[in-house]
Amino acid sequence: MEKTLSAFSGQSRRVHFSRHRPSSSPHQTGPDRFGVAEHLDKAAQHFLSLQHEDAYWEAKVFDNVTITSEYVMFLRFLGLLDDETKVKAREEIFRCRKSDGTWDLFYGDFPNLSATIEAYMALKICGVPQDDPRMKQSLEQIHVLGGVEKSRVFTKIHMALFGAYPWEKIPVLSPELMLLPRKAPIDLYEFSSWSRLVIIPLLIIFDQKPVCTLGVHENVHEVSVAASQSKLTEKIEELVKENFSSPKANMEQVFRWLQTLISGYEKISLKPIRNRALDLAEKWILDHQDPKGNWGGIFPAYANSILALHLRGYSLDHPVLAQGLSTLRTYAEESSSHLRMQSTISPIWDTTIGMYALQEAGVDGSHPRMEKAAQWLLEAQILDHGGDWMLKAKDVRPGGWAFEHENHQYPDLDDTAMAILALLPWEEKHPEMVSDRIDRAIEWVLGMQCSDGGWAAFDRDNNKKILNDIPFADLKSLLDPSTPDVTGHVLEALAHAGLSLHSPEIQDCLRYLKQAQEPNGSWFGRWGVNYIYGTCAVLCGLHAIGEDMNAPYIKKAVRWLESIQNPDGGWGESCRSYDHNTYLPLGYSTASQTAWGLLALLCCSQSHLPCIEKATQFLKQTQCEDGSWIEPEWTGTGFPSHFYLRYDYYRLYFPLLALARVKRF
Repeated sequence: MEKTLSAFSGQSRRVHFSRHRPSSSPHQTGPDRFGVAEHLDKAAQHFLSLQHEDAYWEAKVFDNVTITSEYVMFLRFLGLLDDETKVKAREEIFRCRKSDGTWDLFYGDFPNLSATIEAYMALKICGVPQDDPRMKQSLEQIHVLGGVEKSRVFTKIHMALFGAYPWEKIPVLSPELMLLPRKAPIDLYEFSSWSRLVIIPLLIIFDQKPVCTLGVHENVHEVSVAASQSKLTEKIEELVKENFSSPKANMEQVFRWLQTLISGYEKISLKPIRNRALDLAEKWILDHQDPKGNWGGIFPAYANSILALHLRGYSLDHPVLAQGLSTLRTYAEESSSHLRMQSTISPIWDTTIGMYALQEAGVDGSHPRMEKAAQWLLEAQILDHGGDWMLKAKDVRPGGWAFEHENHQYPDLDDTAMAILALLPWEEKHPEMVSDRIDRAIEWVLGMQCSDGGWAAFDRDNNKKILNDIPFADLKSLLDPSTPDVTGHVLEALAHAGLSLHSPEIQDCLRYLKQAQEPNGSWFGRWGVNYIYGTCAVLCGLHAIGEDMNAPYIKKAVRWLESIQNPDGGWGESCRSYDHNTYLPLGYSTASQTAWGLLALLCCSQSHLPCIEKATQFLKQTQCEDGSWIEPEWTGTGFPSHFYLRYDYYRLYFPLLALARVKRF
């Protein structure tokens, strides 16, 4: 799929839009009636001090224990797990352990079965004996929570890699998927970008069904013992599932039948087209590695790709694998005593939002630190690489930004929107350097608009819902449809870049947002927790484009925000909102979510002054002496209900942005 710039020349219209300053320009100073100037300055200076010497900002990304656990298993499978890594990873995994012997998915969560199983496995591999009291407690909890059969597919895959779970019991993925035509009911390019990156290497792994034999003190066969749940209860549950008559249940039954057929095919010794399919999978993996060794910027894609190629005969010192292993190691956060693998890294996301917030706070674009950051950001723009996204946007030239340092195949709309917002103030002083780049980004963004009027993260019209019903998709996150939060961010960027409220693209966008609004007035947040995040993104976008902020549907959103404000003036929403498909209060306020709520209200009329004043007071009172805020809660989302993130700078640049807007309100 990779293409050079010459392949795109002349295929797309060149665009240029007249620029106007954002309505919240740093040059528009207000009376500071809320007394935030000192707090704002401290927050800005603190964030400036965190800039990397290479000009970008990059926060730590915190995720659940499965990533570090899977890294341990990955190294052990390849024979690369050394004693030092064992000790450091072991300490980190135990550090994340709850007092009841389990591990969770996010700060303050209930015990999670899959996370607990994977942590237990990694600890055994790191040398912790089964008779350790902590291990005994964890093993007991695994059984109480339902045992291996109740765990997620990826946990079972990791167990199968070490002979602790039969490959035959895992939903089958056949390499022949590589040979299916684009119009087939199941097409790999109808899966989300992150799913393709993970699944295609798995096709090779599933074909070979490898098993790494563990030593007697490492193996985890005790985890496979039947759970305490009775066989009768399991049978009743299965009967209920099979006889439930909803269309969704019927579709899942169809996929189960297909799985039976595929499993039968897998048992046939002669598969005439298998080698061709495996060759294509191998080539796809090689074609999707970036020059520095990256695969998609996410740990599972790295691990699966390296393992798949190794199974295809690539030695660990082969340049492709050596580069991949070396780059993956840079994702690890390591100290003298601990090692924690991150699922991803977020330099462009952190840099763009940070730059935007600093400039809103009054830091001039000509400030040396801002100059360096802008130049770094321009160098990171993807102009001469096409990716899988081109299959549905053939005539669109690349022009976006990725999330990570390098991810040429997969720029995303969220980062690109924030990059536009970050660069627009700098354009006034350096139009010769910036204007064409912003035009190119807008061109790409408009070309990626989905047919429903919204924007997704990585692809256009990646919304074939049937794919989330296949047995392998137990996380229900194989798709990348339009979402209100990404759409809101894109709308804000396009507005500040010069698009008109009455342009066809914006009118389509408004129709999408009105249809996507929840009955209570909020909007869903796919990539941040959750309805507060989504509502903030949408209201900021609507305000920027010049929508009537007294329109009934907007007033409904504001009433909802006011109704969920905590007594202390802040906002706080639980990750469990995703489980219930409705807002669920956290029970207390967080800095990032309070900033989102405040930013949303600041877009609306002055009649909401009491709520704005209370929220401002919360941020002022909870700010630390150094200008930061403390926030252990996880307010970022990977896969709703299944994987969450804490981007450590959310607690810094979102409150900074909110206070900057308050100062000029």
